[in-house]
Amino acid sequence: ARDAEKLLQLDPDYPYALGLLLHARLCACDWGDYDRLRLRAANAVMQGRRAVHPFLNLAISDSPALNLRAAGIFAGDNQTPDAPVFWRGKVYRHDRMRIAYLSADFHEHATAFLMAGVFEQHDRRCFESIAFSYGPDDRSRMRQRLEKAFDQFLDVCALPDRAIAEKLREMEVDIAIDLKGYTGGARPGILAQRAAPVQVHYLGYPGSLGASTVDYLIADKIVIPPGLAESHAERIVYLPGCYQCNDYALPDPASVPARATLGLPENAFVFCCFNSSFKIGPESFGVWMQLLHEVPDSVLWLLKSSPVAAVNLRRKAARYGIAPDRLIFTEMVPHSEHLARLCAADLALDTFPYGAHTTASDSVRAGVPLLTIAGASFASRVAASILTASGLSELIVTSAEEYLNRAIALGRNPEELAAIRGELRAKRAALPLFDTGLVTRRLERAYARMYERSRTGLPPASFTVPE
Repeated sequence: ARDAEKLLQLDPDYPYALGLLLHARLCACDWGDYDRLRLRAANAVMQGRRAVHPFLNLAISDSPALNLRAAGIFAGDNQTPDAPVFWRGKVYRHDRMRIAYLSADFHEHATAFLMAGVFEQHDRRCFESIAFSYGPDDRSRMRQRLEKAFDQFLDVCALPDRAIAEKLREMEVDIAIDLKGYTGGARPGILAQRAAPVQVHYLGYPGSLGASTVDYLIADKIVIPPGLAESHAERIVYLPGCYQCNDYALPDPASVPARATLGLPENAFVFCCFNSSFKIGPESFGVWMQLLHEVPDSVLWLLKSSPVAAVNLRRKAARYGIAPDRLIFTEMVPHSEHLARLCAADLALDTFPYGAHTTASDSVRAGVPLLTIAGASFASRVAASILTASGLSELIVTSAEEYLNRAIALGRNPEELAAIRGELRAKRAALPLFDTGLVTRRLERAYARMYERSRTGLPPASFTVPE
């Protein structure tokens, strides 16, 4: 944060320095001048200035229009007039459709935990799947599994964007699917060079990329209600049910660790949130502190994203009159261990405006109800889509006041919460949300429709995938 402050003092318009400062402050849960910085950021984005990275903008703005503006500004950095165009209209004729997934996350990563089963279950009679991996090889079991899941697995980490785009063209890839968007390790310059006839973005980034070279964004009608489709540069492909895929191979938690081993009090009501600290803004935290006041025999169980964030949050809790030890922090653990420990919580609490995504489906898989606020932006509505697909729409609210009142009611009424948990745990194994084959077939129908439009010369157009 100090480096960003000094940079802004030297040059107030240095590209993306304001966003860098905001992101550092959010990661540390340091909100001293948050409102001023957020307003400054919004004004800068509206003026078309290169002030805020679009990923950070999702955490500070619930406006789809403002998020699109931030994305479009950043996309302009990758779409220079002299950038080469590798695909120039040739129609490929393959026995199987060639689809390439591009990502830096083909290892122990949330995206891999969601997508691994899809890669494995693609219909090999109709699709040839290729991985373009430009991230680290962590030599994990997940990495080994992913390398076997594709027809071809290419490690292109050492190649520049231009060489990767050229390789996509040489291999005559029909559809290139970017799984990164503008998240860490992204390489948006690859698709900026029009490497394939159809270019798609899916899953990794919850919003528009604002890039003219990305044809489609795969979503559903909850994360992007049809009335908000125009706030996205891509054409929208609506999957039935929830757009998020999940891995059939993840085991259900077999045994729940004793609360004492997790540092949790045995008889307290445990609220939890395992979202990263940069998603915890002052509004969400203020509501949580009111909640702890209203449910005195309760604790808040949080992920320790950084030691600084933990110290700052405990200090802020004390200012709200909450004993700091009622905030209990836990370290990152392997995913299977996380699912098991999550079962020890009573109610998961979402953040706003950037809410839970993988952590939301983790809660459902663990049988732990999640309370969320559905806003206007894609990033704020993913948990709402997951809860709707899980038959838990009663846990979706639309305001901070409603969120607080619902959380208090559940915290004070263990019988109601127990009924919700029991119903969830009884039906979770049969939920379409965790039917990887079903979601894979939906994606394949989407790819087929995109492919047919392209090969017959039709421009990209939004459509709904039939069930």
